Amino acid sequence: MGMISMLIIEVSEIKGKCPVYKKGDKIVIDGPEIVLEETDAICIHALAPLLHYAVALRDGADPRKLGLSKEKDVAYIQCVDPGEPYTEGGTVIFKCYRVDKEKYENRS
Repeated sequence: MGMISMLIIEVSEIKGKCPVYKKGDKIVIDGPEIVLEETDAICIHALAPLLHYAVALRDGADPRKLGLSKEKDVAYIQCVDPGEPYTEGGTVIFKCYRVDKEKYENRS
């Protein structure tokens, strides 16, 4: 049987000021569930673009074929807040990658 994967969505970069995230914050997805106990924050501006790709990436879709990366195992997705001068916020770039569920759950 193949690896059962979880998807980690990690804040890689913030351009401007984000009132929700800081660099390194994570959203953890296990199956159809956002694991709230492991997730630092959820922002409505970020959910829309992330949810389009979450299941495909979790299930092993190649981010390069989706136009989300130059790398095989990592996707980059940006939130929809354009930041200054258009809004008072900022935009966040998320790094998305799969992890082995068993190894993740048994980490120390």
